[in-house]
Order: sequence, then structure tokens, then C-alpha cells
Amino acid sequence: MFVELMPLLAGRTVLITVAKVDDKTLRVNVIPAQAKADENPALSTPLTYTGPPEELDAELGKHLAGYVQTHQQAASTLAEAKATMEAAAKAAQEEAKRKAEERKKATQKPPATAAPGPACVPSTTSAEPDPSPTSAGTLGLFPTTTPDPASTQSKGGLAL
Repeated sequence: MFVELMPLLAGRTVLITVAKVDDKTLRVNVIPAQAKADENPALSTPLTYTGPPEELDAELGKHLAGYVQTHQQAASTLAEAKATMEAAAKAAQEEAKRKAEERKKATQKPPATAAPGPACVPSTTSAEPDPSPTSAGTLGLFPTTTPDPASTQSKGGLAL
């Protein structure tokens, strides 16, 4: 049993509790302590094994070996994931910094000088309409002819 625990004990403390459930059954808890304060809580998940003492003697070592192997794989996977996320965050920060520097350089460049051209050329045409000779009294504000009355065709009983 302790040979199987040695790889787990290399990096952390392990608490083992044994309790009597009834006259024929024992419960063994193997609880790894957190190695660091910021460590993932999944790495301190306990193993609980319940059974008669004879079964514990025969099987607990195998179950501990599997538990320790799974624990080490989880620790390795979490470490790889953390390293990948840190690398991605660093790359994103560097990319954002590079883009900010490019924008800063683009805004600091002097604007390109445009070729001189006509700025404002006055128009020879007037924006106001010329008064019509027939409407000299109204100065072209009102039409001299009256419009035709609206059509009163009936559509569907309504006059339009």
C-alpha cells in the first residue's frame, strides 16, 4: 500500500483515515493535501474505499496505484493547460501591444499634402429663379395659372 503511495507523497502530504463502519466493514480515506495555495482543488480529491478487512488487504494497493496514476495524469494535464493558457495570454498581450504601437505610429505620421486645386470657384449661375415677365406683380413666388381641380373618379364608393 505504501509503495503505491510513494509517487503521490513526493509532492504533497497525504492523510489516511480508517474507520469501522460495522463489525465486518472498514472505510479507508486517502486525502491528498494541497501542495500550493493556488493549486486546483481537483488535485486534493480524496479516495474512499469501503469493504471487509480481507478485501482491503487484497485490493487497496491496486486501487491506490490507479488513484495515484490518475492523480499524476490530472496534475500533468492541468499544468499543461495552465502553461498553454499563459502562453496564449502572453501572445494576445504582445499582439495587442504591437497593434497599439502600429496605431500610434500611424497617427504620428504627418498627413500627406494634397495637390493645390481650386478651393472655391464662384458660380456664374444664380441659385434664385428669375422672375417671369408675366408675373411681374408677384416676383415669381406664385404661379400665374390656377391648377386643375382634383379628379373625382369614384373608386370603391369613395371620391378621390
